[in-house]
Amino acid sequence: MRLRCTFECDKLPIAYRMMFVSFIKEALKKSSEEYFNNLYNYKNKSNKKTKNFCFAVYLNDFRRENDILNINGNVELNISSPDEEFIVNLYNGMLKIKEVEYKKIKILKKKILLVKEKAINEDKVAFKTLSPIYIKNKNNDSVSPQDDSYEEYLNYIVNLALKNYRGYGLSRRIKFSPLKMNKVVVKEKIKAFTEQTGKEYMYINAYKGTFILEGHKKDLEDIYRLGVGFRRNQGFGMVEVI
Repeated sequence: MRLRCTFECDKLPIAYRMMFVSFIKEALKKSSEEYFNNLYNYKNKSNKKTKNFCFAVYLNDFRRENDILNINGNVELNISSPDEEFIVNLYNGMLKIKEVEYKKIKILKKKILLVKEKAINEDKVAFKTLSPIYIKNKNNDSVSPQDDSYEEYLNYIVNLALKNYRGYGLSRRIKFSPLKMNKVVVKEKIKAFTEQTGKEYMYINAYKGTFILEGHKKDLEDIYRLGVGFRRNQGFGMVEVI
């Protein structure tokens, strides 16, 4: 299931992904505090377990000025999840929010749409990224799609995401074939990272473009809805069927 929420604004922080993470969490809380707590808290602590959704933010036209993006036009938040309960709670919560404020920046919600998913009928599918894909190795170093180990680490995180969602992982190994993938460096402001390192921003090497996944059809359907790679709940790894 997919949602698209359109906002009107004149500026965003350069590290805007966490702003939309905050919006998603607030919408879930407004819909059902019990559901939100079950998802994000565990034994009175933050639940680090990955969630069954991904998202992408589309900026139609913008100009960078230091750490601010000056926006010309609307901003679109696209969210995907195979979990109907999550989408229903998110949608209901979004309806209750008219304006989002994050670090003194305000954006106005205009409309919410349910977006039709594309059908997957084969075991080999071409995708394009809606938000960049981040794959890392055991040392937490970013891995390039050109690296021989990329497919290994992609299979690891995809298997983990599927197991978390449906109780079992991949039916068979995924084969990844890049068509055109380009590196993007994402600048994010994450509190835990700053506390641990003393650095204001985290720089994440991710990749966007087009690629082919080959595997079991049901696996590909769920991967399409869940997203691909690490940090899916922070604005990475959302894909669309070409």
